[in-house]
Amino acid sequence: MSETLPTVLDIEASGFGRGSYPIEVGIARADGSSCAFLIQPLEEWTHWDPKAELLHGISRDRLIQEGYPVRQVAHWLNDELRELGKAYSDSWGYDNTWLSLLFHHAGMLPRFRLEALRILLSEEQQAVWSDTKEALIAEQGIHRHRAGEDARLLQLTYQHTRKLTEHPGR
Repeated sequence: MSETLPTVLDIEASGFGRGSYPIEVGIARADGSSCAFLIQPLEEWTHWDPKAELLHGISRDRLIQEGYPVRQVAHWLNDELRELGKAYSDSWGYDNTWLSLLFHHAGMLPRFRLEALRILLSEEQQAVWSDTKEALIAEQGIHRHRAGEDARLLQLTYQHTRKLTEHPGR
């Protein structure tokens, strides 16, 4: 039997400070597939941090042209995650705040909970997490700071750290 992977959610944002908002949300599903949606900024979402743009490489103009409306993204998340009831994030504090903002402006309630990925990790996994993640980035040529790719990277890191720290026969 193959191991079930946790469903991981990742959000890219306009910045980190006050007034920042979600610009892309991605998930890596239990089967290892991933997808992401750019989010069209609302008129009142004006905060834009050029340093954040350097990281994720998504311009505000691109969001306006290619992004999906807030309500559509919230619907998609609920459709994807309702049955599972939860997804995991490595930046729970930020991601949960941005998720709440997204659902608030969509006039909807999330039908799932976001939980901290670290609650799934053993101490051994936590100890090898960073090195494993960096090795995977190099090995797989993963584009960092894009929500779908980052969610999948976290999921792969989880899977690899589990394998590295398994104790057969225990």
